[in-house]
Amino acid sequence: MNEQAVISEQDQLKENIRLLGRVLGQTISSAHGDEVLEQVEAIRKIAHDSSNNDEKARSELTSLLSSLSNEQMLIVARAFNQFLNLANIAEQYQSIAPGQENTHSGERVLVEFIRRSKDSVSAKDLQKALEELSIELVFTAHPTEVSRRTLIQKHQLLNDCLEALDKSTEVEQQDDIHGRIAELIAQAWHSDEIREQRPTPVDEAKWGFGVIEQSLWFAVPKFMRRIHKFLNDETDITMPTDWMPMSFVSWMGGDRDGNPFVTHKVSDEVLASSRWMAMDLYLHDVEQLCAEISVVVCNDTLRARVGDATEPYRVLLRQLRDDIHETRSYLSAKLTGESTDAKDVIQHTEQLREPLQLCYDSLVDSGLELIANGLLRDTLWRVHAFGAPLVKLDIRQDSERHTEVLSELTRYLGIGDYEQWSESDKQNFLLSELASKRPLIPADWQPSDNVQEVLNTFRLIAKTDPNALGIYIISMARQASDVLAVQLLLSECGCTYRMPVAPLFETLDDLNRSEHVIRKLLENDAYRGYLHGKQYIMIGYSDSAKDAGFFAAGWAQYRAQEALVNVAKEYDLQLILFHGRGGTVGRGGAPAHQALLSQPPGSLQGGLRVTEQGEMIRFKYGLTDLAVQSISRFAAAVLEGNLLPPPEPKQEWRDIMDQLSDTSCEVYRGMVRENPEFVPYFRAATPELELGKLPLGSRPTKRKPGGGVETLRAIPWIFAWSQNRMLLPAWLGTGEALEKVRQDGGEQELITMFEQWPFFNTRLSMLEMVFTKTDPWLARLYDEKLVPKDQRHLGEDLRSKLENSVQQVLDLIPTHSLMDADPQIHASINIRNPYIDPLNILQVELLLRSREQGEQSKETVLEKALMVTIAGVAAGLRNTG
Repeated sequence: MNEQAVISEQDQLKENIRLLGRVLGQTISSAHGDEVLEQVEAIRKIAHDSSNNDEKARSELTSLLSSLSNEQMLIVARAFNQFLNLANIAEQYQSIAPGQENTHSGERVLVEFIRRSKDSVSAKDLQKALEELSIELVFTAHPTEVSRRTLIQKHQLLNDCLEALDKSTEVEQQDDIHGRIAELIAQAWHSDEIREQRPTPVDEAKWGFGVIEQSLWFAVPKFMRRIHKFLNDETDITMPTDWMPMSFVSWMGGDRDGNPFVTHKVSDEVLASSRWMAMDLYLHDVEQLCAEISVVVCNDTLRARVGDATEPYRVLLRQLRDDIHETRSYLSAKLTGESTDAKDVIQHTEQLREPLQLCYDSLVDSGLELIANGLLRDTLWRVHAFGAPLVKLDIRQDSERHTEVLSELTRYLGIGDYEQWSESDKQNFLLSELASKRPLIPADWQPSDNVQEVLNTFRLIAKTDPNALGIYIISMARQASDVLAVQLLLSECGCTYRMPVAPLFETLDDLNRSEHVIRKLLENDAYRGYLHGKQYIMIGYSDSAKDAGFFAAGWAQYRAQEALVNVAKEYDLQLILFHGRGGTVGRGGAPAHQALLSQPPGSLQGGLRVTEQGEMIRFKYGLTDLAVQSISRFAAAVLEGNLLPPPEPKQEWRDIMDQLSDTSCEVYRGMVRENPEFVPYFRAATPELELGKLPLGSRPTKRKPGGGVETLRAIPWIFAWSQNRMLLPAWLGTGEALEKVRQDGGEQELITMFEQWPFFNTRLSMLEMVFTKTDPWLARLYDEKLVPKDQRHLGEDLRSKLENSVQQVLDLIPTHSLMDADPQIHASINIRNPYIDPLNILQVELLLRSREQGEQSKETVLEKALMVTIAGVAAGLRNTG
C-alpha cells in the first residue's frame, strides 16, 4: 500500500470515528445535561495530552478522576467504554469498506498468492492443493467475553449505517442515516452494557449460532463465488460444485473441561438447538427456491422422480420444504418439552443435498447454468459447509475425569486402583479390554455422580449421528493410556463408530513428550486400525505459555509439531494438527497469515483446524465481508504453507532457540512459580480476584477452587495482566533471553533469523504488538494505589524487565521503532490510547474503593462501574484473553 493510500484510509477512519463520537456526545448531553458532557470532554482532552507522556497532564487526569463520586465514575466509564466500542465499529467497517486499498485484505492476499504461485507451482500442483484445502474453524465460548449480544447486534446495525452513508449521495438519504445512527447510539447508551446473569452454556451456543445466522451463512457462498470466478478468470482450473474447503465446529455446549455446567443434557440440548437453527435457515432458502424456480424443462432423471408435473423443480423443492418444516416442528417440540405429531424427517445431510443436487444437475443438463449457478448453488454450498447439524460439536474433557471413572470401576471390580497402576500396566489393561468381547461395566454398578456424568456423555455420543459430532479432545493428555482410556469408554458405552480422539498437549513437558506418546500408540496395530489413516492432535498455546513463558512455549510448540509431522510420515498417516490459539499473543494469537506461515514445513498438509474464541469471533466473523476476508486469509496461508513451505531452520538457529527457551523459561518460572511474593503481588496489582465475580462466560475462572496461579485458567490469567497494562505473560523472560544471546556473540545471527526465518520473525513481531499495548506508567499507578508497600519492589523489578525486553527487541528490528512495519495497527493503537487510559485510572480508584469496603459492600454502582472499566479496557485493547 502506498503512503497516500494509508493517509486517505486513516482520514476516512478518523472521520467516521468523529461522526460516531459526536453523536455519542449528543446522546450523553441529552441524557445527563451539558455539564456532564463538558466534564467528559475535559477528561478526553487531558487524556490526549497524558497519552503523549505529559507528566503534568497525567497528574491532573489522575487527580480529576479520583475526585469523582461512584455515580460520576459510572457515567464517565460508560462514555469512554462506548466510545471505544464505536471506534471498533468504525475500524471494522474501514477494513471492508469498498474502494479501500487494504493490504490486510484476505481476498487480496489470496489472489496475489495464486497469481504469484503460477511462476513456481504447476497448475496440477495448485489444483491438487485446492482440492485438498481444508479449513475447519472451531468456535469456542470465552470466560471473559465482555459484550452483551444485544449490544453486538446494535454494533452490526451501525456498521450497516456507515456502509449506507458511504454509498449515499442524496442529502435527505444521508439525513435519514444520521438519524438512524443517533437512534442506535441512544439505544446502546440507555441499555445495560453488563449482563446481570452469567450466560449458560446453551446461551453461549445460541450466541455462536447467531454469528452463523447473521454472517457466515452469507459469507460462505460469497467466498465460494469469488474464488470460483477468480480461478476461472486467472487460471485453467475449474473446481467442481461440491468442492467445499471449509467447515465449522463448536465447543459451546461440548467443552466440559473444568466447566461443571456442561452436562450430557446440555450437550443434547445444544445438538438439537443447532439442528433447529439449521432447519430454520434452510427453510428460508428452499422457500425462496420454490418461489423462483418455475422452470418447466428438466432432464430425464428429474422427470422420472416427479412424474408429469408441469413445474418439476417446484414439486421436488416443495417436498424438501415440507420435510424441513416438519423436522423444525419436531425439534421445536423437543426443545420446549411439548408433545407433537411432527416427525424427525431430516436427520442426515444427504437428505438435504440429494434433491438440491438433482435440481442443479437437471438445470445444467437443460442448458440453464445461469439459473443453476444462482441461489441454488449458494444453497448447495451451504449444505456442504454446514450440513444438517449446522455445526459439529466437539467434546472435550480432562484426562483426570476418565482416570476417575476407571479407578472407581476397577475398585468396584476388586482388581485394584487404576489410578495407582504404572503406565505400562494401564496400557496392558486398556488394550486387553479393548480386544475383549465381554462388557467391562457391570449392569448393576452404581457409580458416583461425577463418574455417572462422564459415562452419560459417552452414551450420548454413542446415540448421536456421528456427522453431528467433531472429535473428542482430551485436555491435559500426558500418556498413551489417556487416549486408550477414552477409546475403551466409548466402546463400553455402546459407540459403534470410531469417533476421532485427539490428545491435547498443552504444558511444556507434555509438548516435549508428545512424540513419545504418539509413537507408543502407533506401535499398536489395533490402535492404528482404529485411526483409519487419520490422526488428530491438538497443540495447546494458552497453557503452554502460562506454564513456561513466551519463547519456551513457542519453541516447544514448533518442535512438537515438527516431530509429529515426521512420525505421521513414518506411519503413512494423515496428521491433522488442531491449534488451540487464542486472540492474544500470550495465547498464541497473531495475524493468521503470519502465524500459519511460521509453522514447521508440512504441518498444514492435513489441513487447518483452529480455535476461534469469544470476542475474536466477533472481530473476524461478525460481519459477512469480515468473514469472507478471514476465510480468504486462512485459505491463502494454508495454500502457501503447503505449496511454498517456509525454510527448515538451520542448526545454529535451533541452538539459539534452545538457549532463548531455556533462559526465558528460567526467568519466567523463577518469578511466577518460585517467588513467594509473586501471587500476593499479582492479586493486588490486577483485578484477578474481581474477575471471578463478573457474570461473563459460563465457565469458572479456575479449573479447581482455591490454589494459586497454577489453578487459574490461562485466559483469565492473561486477561488480568492486560487490565493493568503489563501484559506480563506475553513477554516475561524475553529480554533476559535475547540479552544473553547477544552478550554471547549471537546478535548478528538473531538479525539473520529475523530476516530469513518466518518463525522467529513472527515471535518478534508479536512482541512488538504487545509492547505497543503495555504502559509502565499505568502499571505503576496500580502498584501505588493497590499494592502494599512491602510488595511494590516486585512491580519495579517487573517494569525494569519490561523496559529491557522492549529495548532488546528494538535493537534487533531494522527500524528500531515499534510497529513501524504496520502503520495501520500503530495508528489504531494511538487512536485508542487516550480513551483507554482514563478507564485504567478509573479502574484503579474503583478497585481501591471496592477493596476498602470489603466483601460486605453492597455498593452496586461501584461494582457496576468497575465492570464497565474492565469491559472498556478489553474493548480498547481489542482482545480480552
